[in-house]
Amino acid sequence: MQKIGLKNKEQENTGKKKDSVFPRSSKVKVPPIKSQGIKTKLVPWIESLLPEDFSGVWIEPFMGTGVVAFNLAPDQALLCDSNPHLIHFYQAIAEGDITPEKVRTFLNKEGVLLLEKGEAHYYEVRERFNRTHQALDFLFLNRAGFNGMIRFNSKGEFNIPFCRKAHRYAQSYVTKIVNQTAEIERVLKARSFNFRSQDFVKSIAKAKASDIIYCDPPYIGRHVDFYNGWTETQEKQLFEALSRSPAQFILSTWHHNDFRENSYLQSLWHPFRIMTREHFYHVGGNVRNRNPMVEALVTSF
Repeated sequence: MQKIGLKNKEQENTGKKKDSVFPRSSKVKVPPIKSQGIKTKLVPWIESLLPEDFSGVWIEPFMGTGVVAFNLAPDQALLCDSNPHLIHFYQAIAEGDITPEKVRTFLNKEGVLLLEKGEAHYYEVRERFNRTHQALDFLFLNRAGFNGMIRFNSKGEFNIPFCRKAHRYAQSYVTKIVNQTAEIERVLKARSFNFRSQDFVKSIAKAKASDIIYCDPPYIGRHVDFYNGWTETQEKQLFEALSRSPAQFILSTWHHNDFRENSYLQSLWHPFRIMTREHFYHVGGNVRNRNPMVEALVTSF
């Protein structure tokens, strides 16, 4: 197989100019929920595209960890995802059911049990979560599961194995998660964010001309799970929904890696502006699968 070089690819699809350097704004807020492919390092790049006078509703049909919205959204946001557990977790923070103090107490308690019982306790919590769907159990599993992965089987059950670190919830690690929760709590208290678990087409249909839609769907041809499966049909539905919308949009996707290209950028998304950046993703359980990948932003701006 011919390798596709990564060098000299950081340019728009015109091939004529490189993107500007990331703007250096305040420190990026990291949310308490982790995931592979989280956009923490790409927040400044996305921010560089936004108009300074934007005052509409920030809409995310694929909220994920929420890192982009929590850093860039203005006073109003509609944050949606097909994974109800993500929505439930952040809604619980917004409503005060989850607080930094509750997070500290819960993780300290479960951390002691994890240290005493080892991975058996992780699987007890996983079984409990798959029965009760408690938000704090979701947080525990997310931060103690293998490689920060979020994956559900066809029955909707969380099935990530243990990270094999019984000392995972040392005091410093708990404090880090508590501080992350507190940061997001401050954001949600200061702004009007609505959370909904719903289909992306329905979310996009809510947008008005004054709004901005940011889409970070599962990457076509990449890693998916039960809640975030992604097909060619859905990619085309997303293209059609964004093309019809009166709102401006930004779409995150992948451009190419060393071995293949995202053919949908040319076959589907070519009418819009396409920009690229090299980005390293810790994706996949096998370290050999964690390679540099050129990230793309597709935008109507």
